[in-house]
Amino acid sequence: MHIPNASYAGRRRNLVLAALPITGCVVWAVEHALGVASAFAGHGNSLAFAWLVSFLLLWWIPLAWAEKPVTVTERQQRQLDGLIVTVQVPVYNEDEAALRDCLRSVFEQTRKVDRIRVVDDGSQDSSGPITYPAVRAWFLAEAAQLGIEVTWDRTVNRGKRHAQMHVLTDDPGDIFVTLDSDSVLDRNAIGEGLKPFRDPKVKSVAGCVVVLNSASNPLTVMLCMLYTPFTRGFRSAQSVLKRVMVNSGTLAFYRGDIIRSYAGIYENEEFFGRPMQMNDDSMLTMYAMLEGDTVHQPSSIVFTLVPEKWSHYRNQSMRWMRGTFVRTFWWFRYQPLTGAGFWMPFVELVQLLLSIVIPVALVTDGSQRAHAWSLLLSVALVALAMNYLIALRFFMVKRDDESLAFHLLLFALAPLAGVWRMLILRPMHLYAMVTCWKVKKWGTRESVEVGMGQPVGSPEPLTVRIPGPRHARVADLEPATVAFAKLLNPDNGTTLEMRLPGRAGN
Repeated sequence: MHIPNASYAGRRRNLVLAALPITGCVVWAVEHALGVASAFAGHGNSLAFAWLVSFLLLWWIPLAWAEKPVTVTERQQRQLDGLIVTVQVPVYNEDEAALRDCLRSVFEQTRKVDRIRVVDDGSQDSSGPITYPAVRAWFLAEAAQLGIEVTWDRTVNRGKRHAQMHVLTDDPGDIFVTLDSDSVLDRNAIGEGLKPFRDPKVKSVAGCVVVLNSASNPLTVMLCMLYTPFTRGFRSAQSVLKRVMVNSGTLAFYRGDIIRSYAGIYENEEFFGRPMQMNDDSMLTMYAMLEGDTVHQPSSIVFTLVPEKWSHYRNQSMRWMRGTFVRTFWWFRYQPLTGAGFWMPFVELVQLLLSIVIPVALVTDGSQRAHAWSLLLSVALVALAMNYLIALRFFMVKRDDESLAFHLLLFALAPLAGVWRMLILRPMHLYAMVTCWKVKKWGTRESVEVGMGQPVGSPEPLTVRIPGPRHARVADLEPATVAFAKLLNPDNGTTLEMRLPGRAGN
């Protein structure tokens, strides 16, 4: 398929679009402050303080407009050109066409990478192993022609973290790029993503994620609108503070020494004795936060395939929500009380709490019930305005495969995203919190779920490299029993258990 060209909007568009949300937020802040002052004087709304807090929780909307792409001088560019860059692509039950396009987009980068490390984490469906022989043969031949060092390993299924660290633990690269196998890079993504590393304090960089299959069906259109507030809003505001909390595995950059230093710990994380096989991206980001700054580079653009079926979307969302809630405890424990990394997740929990408390207060407070309809109308108008202000961020990325009419349609439908967040995502979030202990599975794919429309090739046995002194065929890699190795965590002295692949009778 055609790999789209994309670019981040220039300074002029940023200034024009930013004028409305910044002006609106200032006016609204003054109004809320006056309301609180009146309430303390005994003349205002008894919920004025709650409304003010609710407004302050939207701090990221105006701040996001302060983000701008990092640029470099010629001298800094020469230094960045000298960095050894390794791209790691974990694969599990991926569509063959999507995987090929992902790898092709790495080959076509304007800034050539030094190594590409593909690890197939034991892909298999009901018909047997999926081994991607055609894609693998093409990948190795293309890399040889371009002079890029590559590896393609197949391991037993142990999860995404193990797939990543299978090759990154001993890789000497200066920068590690984690790239999901259902993602396609813009041609300038790697070069742009390296630029923030001009600052030695920067330890990780998040790429700018946009939806590739945006017009496939109504669900993907909705996901375009749902992705925008986080990928081009909340994350942008965090980047201004140099405290991006969660990179997307879709595309993220890390200093190699950070990842190597946590080898053996990262892939064996547990939560109440259960292996933590989700939210790997936030764990890597937290490691980077402990060592320095974490930022977002809006000009490092990556396209990703989003779910086209409700079941896939539901499973993916629950995985993300559970993982993020669990990670909240880590942030509270390891981030300094005086830092933004502590207070941002705290604010999110307060926002969730207020979304429950305020409606209950409106229903139970007799003085408020008398004005219920006017309050509901005010809330609806404010929500409408906020959704449109957030949706302005959508226009900050220009791409050649979408028309202006489609962008305007998405903007017009922005309030539907707000309704979806309130009626669908909010209950899912609450359910995820009370079932957060279900963290053992890596992903959502029992088989290939979304792709580029080409058939998946027939699986066939393949000789592959696995950890250990021998080679094996796929048929040899099905673990009937599992052994454990125990490692000492050097940070806290506790014992970690690591699964080792085994065979029946071992």
